[in-house]
Amino acid sequence: MKLKIISDKIPNGDQPKCIDFLSSNFFNSFNQTLLGVTGSGKTFTIANVIQTLQVPTVILAPNKTLASQLYSEFKELFPKNHVEYFVSYYDYYQPESYIPRTDTYIEKEAVINDVIDQMRHSATMSLLTYNDVIVIASISCIYGIGSPEFYSNLKLELKTNSTINTKQIINQLIEMQYSRKLDFTRGSFRINGDTIDIFPSHLKDRAIKVELFGDDIEGLHIIDPISNKKLEPLDEYTIYPNSHYVAPKDTMKQAMDKISYDLEKQENYLKSIGKEFESKRLHERVMYDLEMIGSTGSCKGIENYSGYLTGRNPGEPPPTIFEYLKPNSLLVIDESHIAIPQLRAMYNGDFSRKTKLVEYGFRLPRCLDNRPLKFEEWYKLRPRTIFVSATPDNFELNLSGKYVTEQIIRPTGIVDPKIEVSPTKNQMDVLIHNLREIVDNKSRALITTLTKKSSENLTSYLKDIGFKAIYMHSGIPTLERVDIINKLRSGEVDILIGINLLREGLDIPECSLVAILDADKEGFLRSKNALIQTIGRAARNINSKVILFADTVTDSIKEAIKETDRRRKIQKQYNEEHSITPKSIVKSIDKNFIKNKKKLTIEEIEKLNLEMKTLAENLEFEKAAKLRDYIKNNS
Repeated sequence: MKLKIISDKIPNGDQPKCIDFLSSNFFNSFNQTLLGVTGSGKTFTIANVIQTLQVPTVILAPNKTLASQLYSEFKELFPKNHVEYFVSYYDYYQPESYIPRTDTYIEKEAVINDVIDQMRHSATMSLLTYNDVIVIASISCIYGIGSPEFYSNLKLELKTNSTINTKQIINQLIEMQYSRKLDFTRGSFRINGDTIDIFPSHLKDRAIKVELFGDDIEGLHIIDPISNKKLEPLDEYTIYPNSHYVAPKDTMKQAMDKISYDLEKQENYLKSIGKEFESKRLHERVMYDLEMIGSTGSCKGIENYSGYLTGRNPGEPPPTIFEYLKPNSLLVIDESHIAIPQLRAMYNGDFSRKTKLVEYGFRLPRCLDNRPLKFEEWYKLRPRTIFVSATPDNFELNLSGKYVTEQIIRPTGIVDPKIEVSPTKNQMDVLIHNLREIVDNKSRALITTLTKKSSENLTSYLKDIGFKAIYMHSGIPTLERVDIINKLRSGEVDILIGINLLREGLDIPECSLVAILDADKEGFLRSKNALIQTIGRAARNINSKVILFADTVTDSIKEAIKETDRRRKIQKQYNEEHSITPKSIVKSIDKNFIKNKKKLTIEEIEKLNLEMKTLAENLEFEKAAKLRDYIKNNS
């Protein structure tokens, strides 16, 4: 299908100019920049550029919160196309590490979010299968994920009336790391006579039924995995592997031989420098992993052997999602002034940690192949790029040259907010007075602090005096962050407090007050660009204002106010010339990730899951399906 926006909205303000500029120059310049103020509809502009160009697109966001918000927006704009979500699937991640000074080994601990894992598989499957694909990704997408060649070549293609026997299907499913289970879950299959049910890794609540007659596929259907009810007939269907780290049998055999060779080599090296204990430790750990790989096709920490499984030479870039893209694809980097520095920083920290593991006999040297791309590698691999930011840095501007377009006029006519500089003396009294006005007007407020402790203390204090306040920090799981934003927008919470997490990508039209504490403390969080970004959070509401609590007007404050005043002047002039009356942005609350207000506890979910499985085993499929939907809607 063609990429098509389905919306009543039409481009307005500066949007038509920017859409035309970015679309017409797609082949003229490898790099372009959209300098768009907050609330000017940058997302809608990019959506129209994608629709015009008709190319597969990856949209890179600097954090999971912004990625989930963009996913919801693009899913709504392109409901008939393949809008996918590709972020880190860890809800909790403690990397494997070793601290020589205290002789402390920290084993890798991770809690994988099954929903996000499924969405990652859906993203890679769509990139390899369709052209109408938009993938919303976080910075973690520069980590290696396994060879796209192997992932694609190992797929199982099923066609009605084609010839294939049951044994062939089962063998290929096992090679693709699917497992045979009575408990039919994602990434498994089950057999009943001449029928094989397969639950593909990229599907959430649907499975595939293969009906065989001898060695012929007599029928293919999409089914409900619990009730086993047939939902839709198929002429053909492709099953992709259950892991991105898969390899053909011959490649797996070669990889195991190479691992054994490198193990002996590294053992001898460690012995030669007097590390007998480390050599023995390495031998035991790697031999155990080899035994697991040989018997199951995988092992705990399989990613540490990714270099062997992909067939790449030591030091070569790992395969990432960028290798799954088709030629002439588009990369959009949202909030590029934050994303680019993150891309630069990711490799060094990973390298330092793993070097210690190699040095002390915990891993083979090629564990270093499991890494994020170096910035230079990413730079060469990326497709044509549009940088998007309200405050692009010199890197983006210099790369783009003359191919920079400004989007300052908002379709709603809203001008940038007024800025007040208030002294820190009696700042709590001033803040509380303004917060009471906000609550009375049924609006929302954002407050930024410099430290986690001060955010926690302020949240507790405001709660104690009757405000509905909440604190959002980096330790909160991805989907819960979205739920917090939804609570703020729906009125369950009036005030959101945080540190730098609040600066980019919080699209909250109900917010009419942004308060910045310690605004005169020069540094990264109170730089000119950081202040402009934070001020922009109040630029979606006609009654908005910003209070900077500061005793000194720093250079950063002066520059931020100067740039805001420049934009206000342009916006006011445009409104006067076109007789526009500003209106607050009206936006529906996220329906894709929103959580039910009465959420089930983990214990309740486990109990209901057990009850659901019992019902299914007793062939009470309708009751089991209803219970499944209840769990899904309330967790």
